[in-house]
Amino acid sequence: MNLHSIHHIAIIVSDIQAAKDFYVDKLGFEILRENYRAEREDWKLDLKLNETTELEIFAVKKPPRRITHPEACGLRHLAFRMDSVEETVKELEALGIPCEPIRTDTYTHAKMTFFADPDGLPIEIHE
Repeated sequence: MNLHSIHHIAIIVSDIQAAKDFYVDKLGFEILRENYRAEREDWKLDLKLNETTELEIFAVKKPPRRITHPEACGLRHLAFRMDSVEETVKELEALGIPCEPIRTDTYTHAKMTFFADPDGLPIEIHE
């Protein structure tokens, strides 16, 4: 087996417009494809971060909420590498996205923090 890289990460959201505003307008993802799937009554939105990373967003009617934060079974959080956590926190907070206090990862000794998408999915930024 020769796994090369992660192609995409799939996320279920409750509101397609809120997800587009957050992931496209605020975080800077590029829309690759956007389709309403009438047979499923949902939206599928494919977003591109860079040449190797995509997010696949599914907007479904009344998805169940996360049971715990963030320790539910399944996807725990998304994590993005940044050059400067401090600068990224300033940019996020200027966009109205609150962040947790910056802390140092006890294993990597790098700065990191978390914020959340509109449905409460934890997102980490890490130097």
